[in-house]
Formats: sequence, C-alpha cells, structure tokens
Amino acid sequence: MGNALGIAQFGGTSLIAKPWKGLGSGVLEIVESHDGNAYRAVYTVRFEKAVYVLHAFQKKSPSGVRTAQRDVDLVAERLKTAERDYEEHYGKPKC
Repeated sequence: MGNALGIAQFGGTSLIAKPWKGLGSGVLEIVESHDGNAYRAVYTVRFEKAVYVLHAFQKKSPSGVRTAQRDVDLVAERLKTAERDYEEHYGKPKC
C-alpha cells in the first residue's frame, strides 16, 4: 500500500489502485491480502498539492462481498473534511 501511495504523491496511479465507487473521480482504493485477510486503503488525488488517505481498514463486511456501510460513510465524511482542510491550507481546489 505504501508503494501505491508513494506513486500517487508523484502524480501517478499504481496498477493496484482502482476507483472507489460512489464518490466520483479522484477517489481510489488499494486492496491487499495478507494471511487470508483483505485490507483496504481509500485515498483521494482530487487536490493538486496533497494526497489524503481517507480510511484504511481490514475488510470484515457483515454482508459478504460488500464493504460495510459504516466504512463507506466514514470515507464520504473524511472526504468532506479533506476538502475543508485543503481549502484552509492551500485555497480553493482547482477541480
């Protein structure tokens, strides 16, 4: 995951990154497996001067394949927080 985030910091997209559904372009997820467990990191590259990691978690969905709603809601909430933080530190985003 660290390598994929490093690539994002320099403007690229790792081969293991894929779009996170529901929040539009510029929000991506990285999926990794270890010891039979699935781990995810969700980040945004919507901003010119910063990459924000919105959430990292072990996928333990009570509904099978779907990501738990609390994780989906947390990503959306943190994206709004990232937008406010970016504006405070760098001004309005150019997106």
